[in-house]
Amino acid sequence: IGMPRRTISTLFRARSRHNTLLVTEQCNHYCLMCSQPPKRGSDRWLVEDAQEVVRMLPSSVESLGISGGEPTLLGDDLIELLRLTRSHLPNTSVDLLSNGRRFSDHGFCRSYAAIGHSRLTVGIPLYSDDPARHDYVVQAKGAFDETVRGILNLKRYRQRVEVRVVLHAQTTPRLVETAHFIARNLLFVDHVALMGLEMTGFTLANLDTLWIDPYDYQRKLGEAVDILQSAGMLVSIYNLPLCVIPTSASSAYRKSISDWKNEYVAACEPCARKSDCGGFFSSAVKTRLSSHILPFQ
Repeated sequence: IGMPRRTISTLFRARSRHNTLLVTEQCNHYCLMCSQPPKRGSDRWLVEDAQEVVRMLPSSVESLGISGGEPTLLGDDLIELLRLTRSHLPNTSVDLLSNGRRFSDHGFCRSYAAIGHSRLTVGIPLYSDDPARHDYVVQAKGAFDETVRGILNLKRYRQRVEVRVVLHAQTTPRLVETAHFIARNLLFVDHVALMGLEMTGFTLANLDTLWIDPYDYQRKLGEAVDILQSAGMLVSIYNLPLCVIPTSASSAYRKSISDWKNEYVAACEPCARKSDCGGFFSSAVKTRLSSHILPFQ
């Protein structure tokens, strides 16, 4: 599919619940912890590949991710791909990952809503209640305002929205304030995901700026979950080992790391709750782990 290449790629694994289609590597952000660093130049063949894959998938597929780069930069090509998923995979849950800024454009948001896919959710990161802090993390001035307007527009058109907060040294100091901001101003979003840091891409280059032991923000994580749940919001904790999660937040914990990049360490072997725990990203095992990994007895 697409341009001639001298390699063989696995486009879809039928036994996996973690299939994601990369539709572009271009982006209008330059996030400090980006796991898929953006590239310049045309890569339209990626979305053409994605369209062909969707046409080949069985209708029994439970879930499918669509990611980038920033997928909304594809404009009409993204809308066409999403129409295709609704047509060929009407019962499949589709998760679109986006920085949300393009949805501040009412025309684009209207086209997105017109797809009419009831199982389509867009996951949008919001890294702080402080616009300057959010803009610093994504390395794009004015991004906070466009992102928030994008979320508001999507809900105005009754679209499903998940707000995502990646947890690291630049976001956790104001995590409680960010939770209050979401509960007060974005109460109507469908889900809030609080996500552990993946040690890959730009994270490795910015590790000294980003790294904080999850144990050290336990209290704030527990308080943030309590604020969101008390407001009646659905909240989940992703991508962290269970032993560094505060007990008060255990109801929000999810096993979430994709099976192809998921590992456990030697300290996990005697753990009585290993089967409940999401473990670690493979990249973290090779880079940096919490110093408080202790097995449950």
